[in-house]
Amino acid sequence: MATKPQKRLEFYYDVISPYSWFAFEVLMRYKKHWDIQVDLKPFLLAGVMKSTGNAAPMLVPNRGVYMFSDLSRNAKYFNVPLKVISDPHTALFERGSLTPNRFLTAVDLLFPEHVESVSRALWSELWNKDEDITSPETLIRVGQSAGLNKEQLIQVQSHMSAQVTKDRLKNYTTEAVEYGAFGSPTIIAHYGDKPMLFFGSDRFPVLAQEIGEKIKLR
Repeated sequence: MATKPQKRLEFYYDVISPYSWFAFEVLMRYKKHWDIQVDLKPFLLAGVMKSTGNAAPMLVPNRGVYMFSDLSRNAKYFNVPLKVISDPHTALFERGSLTPNRFLTAVDLLFPEHVESVSRALWSELWNKDEDITSPETLIRVGQSAGLNKEQLIQVQSHMSAQVTKDRLKNYTTEAVEYGAFGSPTIIAHYGDKPMLFFGSDRFPVLAQEIGEKIKLR
């Protein structure tokens, strides 16, 4: 009897990306129903954009206007509690996502069982509560809400500046670009002869088709 090929998805994402939150939640819902492994790989979107010469949607005037109305529609469609933030320029460009991604990467290295819950909590702080996810106070709240205890949080905070954490974040970013990534989220499906890249939060029907699964988004 032939062995079924393993189905595996690599999910490359930055918690600063609202569309990545939609895609993340869909994958977390469907991994329970699909015969598939999902590897969460936080990366640095700014590094991907720089490496590929891509521009953020907000920097394209018409696209930026479209994006904020589109986010509200997608939040309703995917049943994700996302709200448009009050000062996107400060949150997305001035503060950026290096600090929260190092926090998440440290969690990934030390307590990988908490990566899903910490990712969700970071998105919630920024894209629901409109909080500064670069502040130590917010990161502590994120860790606590995701189930990390005081001792674990201390370890994560001290690990954020460790070279191994910086290298992991850099390596995931480089991996994604080498696969062909140009933004977040990037999904790499391993099924069949070669990896398949899917970008964004609106390709799930096609992804399901290509890996032999079924999907109903709502």
